[in-house]
Amino acid sequence: MTPVRALAMLAGFAVLIATSSSVLRNLVVPRRLRSKLTRAVSRVVAAPFRVIAYRSAVYERRDALLAWAAPLAILAILLTWLLLFLIGYALLIYAFSDLSWIVALREAGSSLFTLGFASTDRGRLTAVDFAAAMTGPIVIGLQIGYLPALYGAYNRREAEVTMLDSRAGEPNWGPEILARHASVSSLENLSELYRGWERWSADVSESHSNYPVLIYFRSQQASRNWLIGLLSVMDSAALSLAFNPSGRQGEARMALRMGFVCLRDLADTVGLPYDEDPDPDDPITLSYDEFLVGVERLGRAGYPMERTPDQAWPHFCGWRVNYESIAYPLAASIDAVPAPWSGPRRGASAPILPRTPLNRQPGGVAGPPGSFQARSPDES
Repeated sequence: MTPVRALAMLAGFAVLIATSSSVLRNLVVPRRLRSKLTRAVSRVVAAPFRVIAYRSAVYERRDALLAWAAPLAILAILLTWLLLFLIGYALLIYAFSDLSWIVALREAGSSLFTLGFASTDRGRLTAVDFAAAMTGPIVIGLQIGYLPALYGAYNRREAEVTMLDSRAGEPNWGPEILARHASVSSLENLSELYRGWERWSADVSESHSNYPVLIYFRSQQASRNWLIGLLSVMDSAALSLAFNPSGRQGEARMALRMGFVCLRDLADTVGLPYDEDPDPDDPITLSYDEFLVGVERLGRAGYPMERTPDQAWPHFCGWRVNYESIAYPLAASIDAVPAPWSGPRRGASAPILPRTPLNRQPGGVAGPPGSFQARSPDES
């Protein structure tokens, strides 16, 4: 074996081992293992979509364009794996034979995709050809089997986000959840909401850590987003704890705690830094004036408050400091709908308030005081 073919052999084994590791990390081992290869491919695929999308000032257009990025990244990852396997096996065939590089590449492709048009009787290549012929169907089969699990997790996630529309409006907003429940005298149902979102957070933490591409999958409607839904539920729980500490708050605490865990697991997955043990007195990005806008919404809906806004503010900050530093950069990175209290976006998109028709009772009678009509940001 000449030095050139020896180097080809070493390079071939290295490519095959690295590619196999990426496949196993993404499709087989359920341990939240990260693959630099798939992350790089996803970023390359998403880059042109982001460049074009951010040129538009209309959020709905950006959302419609970005919706293609994550699904196409899945296809690009599969093609990248197959291409790397093709190169790896071609290098081995070139190393173990006297074939030229072009002929070795042709034979590797024939075996990898089980075409058989370039098969030979060379005994030294039989094992390599068999391995290549086995690899192609296995990788494609694993990817096909991966899709039902992926879209099953996506459907579970989106079902809860869609159901949140009637409770939090679209886009979702924490004060709106409490206001709507107060306006129809159903604050006791918040416990059920928080229990459901505690389970939802656990499911998203597990599925989106194992399948990171789900983080970038977008909802059917531009005004919906899974992260904004989680943030609104956590904000409503934090507001409830801050204003009414004597009430039944066990479910709200558990929903907040599971929300912390979910966001931190996702931050670890995408490589976002965060403080694992923040001080309750640490500053937050949300301003007191923004907080008062939410409090005003609660007051119009007749939400009961044991504490004044000045008294509740430090308690609310003490809860929000645990998740805001993750939620804001994550919302910016996935370009989530710019809902209130969700941080800045590229292009300085103005926050979009929840817009719903005036609540009506049977017979066309207006709903109770505090029913929320659609308003533009300028009217707020």
